[in-house]
Formats: sequence, C-alpha cells, structure tokens
Amino acid sequence: MAQVKTNALRILDAKKISYEVLTYDNKDGKIDGISVAAKIGRNPKEVFKTLVAQGASKNLFVFVIPVEAELDLKKVAKVAGEKNVEMIAVKDIQKWTGYIRGGCSPIGMKKEYKTFLDKSSLGLDSIIVSAGKIGVQIVIDPNQLQELTKAEFADLLK
Repeated sequence: MAQVKTNALRILDAKKISYEVLTYDNKDGKIDGISVAAKIGRNPKEVFKTLVAQGASKNLFVFVIPVEAELDLKKVAKVAGEKNVEMIAVKDIQKWTGYIRGGCSPIGMKKEYKTFLDKSSLGLDSIIVSAGKIGVQIVIDPNQLQELTKAEFADLLK
C-alpha cells in the first residue's frame, strides 16, 4: 500500500517528530477502536480515540482517550472549565475538524482546539491515534503528542 500523507503526518514530518504508521483494512466497515486495535495487533489500552465535544460556552474541546474507555462528561466539563459538555454530532465532525468519524486525528484539525489527553497515556512508551484517515494510525510518544497539541493530561474516564 502506498504511503498516504495525511495532514497529521505532514505536521509530524515538518516538526521532525518520530512516529510509526500502521495501516489496516477497513473494507469490512469495522472502524471502531476495539476492532482497529485487533486489526493492528495492539493492546486496546495503547490505542486511543479522538472525541470532540462542545461546552456550554460553545467552545469545542478535544479529548483523546483509550478506545475501550468511556468519556466522563461531568469530569471533562470540570477539566475544561465548563458548566457542561456534550459530544458534537457525527455529521458536524468534518465541519469543525476537517476529519471524518473513524479518521479523526488530534493532530492537524482545522483549528487548534483545547485538547486533553487521558492521564492513562502517561505510563505508556507510545500510544496509537488516528492519522486523519480511516485505515491509517500513528504510533507516537504521548509526551510528544501532548507537546504538539498543547494538550493537558487529565483524568477523563468513567
């Protein structure tokens, strides 16, 4: 398969951040994080999904959490300094981020949104996030991802 250069990969290259690309076949339509972890042969605790939510202030926030985990909306509202936070509609993901569901990378969105990385990533040498295209994943050091996205490490899980 030819190497696809997504916006996220171009940014990593430009900033000279080391990463590895993993690809998987998505013809079966199984693009949820747990299926992806199985397809790339990695522990789901290392594979993270990128979720976009909107606060009561109408500001958008990005949350990067393990694929098996569930976002705790009360906790994330508190860390984001919002009264409440709701997930944005799937149909709006592309409008706000430039990415589609299943291919939403925390790197290289249309705008820089306040980003939070679940603290469970701190104990890992690397985590895996979407490269911005379904079927393409990035293996990256969580500290480098945090630096690049100016993310805050926080407890985001139920």
